[in-house]
Amino acid sequence: MIEFQSVSKQYSSDAYALRDVTLNIDKGELVYLAGPSGAGKSTLMKMIAAVERPSSGKLLVNGQDLGRIRKAGIPFLRRNLGLIFQHQRLLNDRSILANVMLPLLVTGAPRGQAEQRARAALDKVGLEDRAKAMPLELSGGEQQRVAVARAIVNRPQIILADEPTANLDRVAADKVLDALRAFNAVGVTCVISTHDEEVLDRGARVIRLEQGALVGGEA
Repeated sequence: MIEFQSVSKQYSSDAYALRDVTLNIDKGELVYLAGPSGAGKSTLMKMIAAVERPSSGKLLVNGQDLGRIRKAGIPFLRRNLGLIFQHQRLLNDRSILANVMLPLLVTGAPRGQAEQRARAALDKVGLEDRAKAMPLELSGGEQQRVAVARAIVNRPQIILADEPTANLDRVAADKVLDALRAFNAVGVTCVISTHDEEVLDRGARVIRLEQGALVGGEA
């Protein structure tokens, strides 16, 4: 489903964010990207979402070559992706239900259908009873679970979660990870990046990055 073929991302002649990465992630896998801050995890995630393009090599997502994808094709690619990035914020001037409905409304879904699916997504992360609450009324962990609900409301094939437990206490972090694992259990491919070794699931595949390169070569 995701295939990196000798992919590098270079910002200047001596600055590589990723270096010669060869990596395959199969449909339905749960994969953790581990490594210290600055290892290249966020860049790798952004490349899968076509936020960044490869400097060299080939990146395929669902058979599409993201080095060649046209700008007009990126929104269609992202409809199959659930994105949970560190700096994505909820809109504080509307309820969490409205926040989760937004991706559906943007793609033209009828409001009634959008609300039904948003409530179902909130229920899956244990927050349907808080649907009318405003984001600032929620804890950090609850806000992150709303971000998970917003990411899955379009029923994506792939979830990309970049440091989804950063700045959360262990209880809140576990609830976020439990929600992501539940989606993986029904066949959604999940890629979760973290620098926190304590969140790694021993039963899942772990891919390690250091200074933009895979530790141990091909994964």
